[in-house]
Amino acid sequence: MENLIGVVYKTRGKHPKICTVVDRLDTYNSKGELVKTRYISEHDFLGQTVTDYDVGRTTILMNKLEAIK
Repeated sequence: MENLIGVVYKTRGKHPKICTVVDRLDTYNSKGELVKTRYISEHDFLGQTVTDYDVGRTTILMNKLEAIK
């Protein structure tokens, strides 16, 4: 599984935002098995940083922006 931390993507919807993945959350059950992986992303809104703690891998990969060269 590739590391998605640092990836920049655009949200969907009427007012898309440019977000950056800043961390990854893994959830394990009592047996130590990985149950769920979610990502934390941030974007700026009126000069403030807004954090989303529940972003799926598919959302990031479908909307990933290519590096600006």
